[in-house]
Amino acid sequence: MDLDKPPQTRANRRPPEPYEGGEGCLTVAVRIPVRIVVLVLVVPVRMIWDLLAVGARLLGRTLGTLGHVLIEVPLVWLYEKLLTPLGRGLLWLVVALWRYALVPVVYYGLVVPVVWICREVLAPAGRGIGSALGWLYETLLTPLGRGMGWLGTALLVWPWVALWRYVLVPLVYYGLVVPVAWTYRDVLTPVGHGIAWVLAGIGRGLVFLARAGWAAVVWLVLVLLVAPLGWLYRRILAPVGREIGAALAFGWRAAGYVSHAVGRALAWLAWHVVGRPARWTYRYVCTPVGHWIRGSVLAPAKAASLAAGRAARETFRSARQSVRQARKDAWRVLAGPPRKPGPREPNEDRTRTLGSTTTVPGAVPAPEVSLSDQG
Repeated sequence: MDLDKPPQTRANRRPPEPYEGGEGCLTVAVRIPVRIVVLVLVVPVRMIWDLLAVGARLLGRTLGTLGHVLIEVPLVWLYEKLLTPLGRGLLWLVVALWRYALVPVVYYGLVVPVVWICREVLAPAGRGIGSALGWLYETLLTPLGRGMGWLGTALLVWPWVALWRYVLVPLVYYGLVVPVAWTYRDVLTPVGHGIAWVLAGIGRGLVFLARAGWAAVVWLVLVLLVAPLGWLYRRILAPVGREIGAALAFGWRAAGYVSHAVGRALAWLAWHVVGRPARWTYRYVCTPVGHWIRGSVLAPAKAASLAAGRAARETFRSARQSVRQARKDAWRVLAGPPRKPGPREPNEDRTRTLGSTTTVPGAVPAPEVSLSDQG
């Protein structure tokens, strides 16, 4: 007994691992050829798949940008600048027609006349007709109906009730029901019980035979069909299927590594064949030439154009001032010098007279003189 061994607690106790059977000779013999064949077949497929994926991503980005520029921006502008104002105008038109055209026409042309006819014509007429019908029913129809009901009951109901109660019921009960009940209770019930017992015994025997036959058939099927198929699946089909699935996964991963390596090699080759010379050309040829053109050609041309523009603006400004001064001199020659404004005479205060009804605030009232005294 080992005294230094730590006690097994619930925390460090591990569950037993599931049992896995060892690999047979068929599994080992099938694995390597299947993986070689799968790798040879999957590498082109994986390279084509990676190429299509890269092209699809590039095409998606390109189409997304083009769609945004060509479709989304015009549609947003059309919605904001045309459809929104048009929808608001149509909504305002519909609301205005509903509020100021349909509602007043329906209310004053249909609802008000119908309500007035119902309240002033139909309601009084209905109340009068109801009162007349009530009086007629209470004074004439109610006594007549009671007499007719009593007469009909005496002539039509009472004879049939007596015939049913004192003739038909005793005849049917003692002539039919009592013999049938005795026959069922004392004859048919014992015979039925015996027949049911015999049939139950025969049924139990048939059920036993059917169960025995079914058990035999199930045993034969299990022994002759299910057991061989289970052995075939467990020993041959399942290992082969697992190895084929593992080979496909291994081939797909290996083809991915090969495809990525080929892609990186092509990218390295494209960079050293096209990218690096293009970058050297841009950095050491195009950039100095562009700087020289910008400093030696474009900057002097820009300065010269700005100076020419300023000179042209000064020339146009002087010409415009000369034309304006010539126009003023010509107008002075034709119309004379402008008049100086003199002192203005104050306006007379308009006060209320006999012929006027207006009064100016703050004005001294004029003497009120009649027309006869003036004449």
